[in-house]
Amino acid sequence: MASSIIWYLRELVRIEWLTKFFTVKTAPLITPPHFRGFPTLTDRECTHCLACMMICPTPDAIEVVETDGIWNPVIYPGHCIRCGLCVEICPEDVLTTGVILSIQKEEQTSYQSSFHLSIDPVLCSRCGNCAVACPVNKEIDPYLAGTGTASSEEVIMRIINGEMRIIHPEKCTGCKTCEETCANHAIRVARVVEGLQGAEE
Repeated sequence: MASSIIWYLRELVRIEWLTKFFTVKTAPLITPPHFRGFPTLTDRECTHCLACMMICPTPDAIEVVETDGIWNPVIYPGHCIRCGLCVEICPEDVLTTGVILSIQKEEQTSYQSSFHLSIDPVLCSRCGNCAVACPVNKEIDPYLAGTGTASSEEVIMRIINGEMRIIHPEKCTGCKTCEETCANHAIRVARVVEGLQGAEE
């Protein structure tokens, strides 16, 4: 036992070992070009289309806010997982991170998102709250917001013959106001994302 300890101590005090121990250097940290950090703003103008919020898979990671009449996305690092989807889907290149934008231009890739609305007829009480609360419906038919009765066939949803019907799902912006308003959880908004490649016609 004593001989083992003595051998170990001799190894520790060898000049070459001491030199390596006290002069060791790690390689400098270099961020790889493919690294995706937290998205940052470019100098492009946000059009408040909310595509970044629609595609974000993490709740409360991004929000488009208005400051002095100018819209801009705000990233919350505590929630953001740095997937870069908000950067890739933005039609105006308002956000950037790593080399996503340059690769996107080079490979001509993009995303197209839409929303699928579904109503459970068993849970739905036909109260119409979802149609009244929908901000798109309010813009299309102000009469609906004031009376609860739609006067236009151009709204996303409305009561028809005593039942809530989805008329124009393509107009949905994915805000989920209808889903959050429904007391019976009868309506669901599902995001559908399609990857595209090639120059737009």
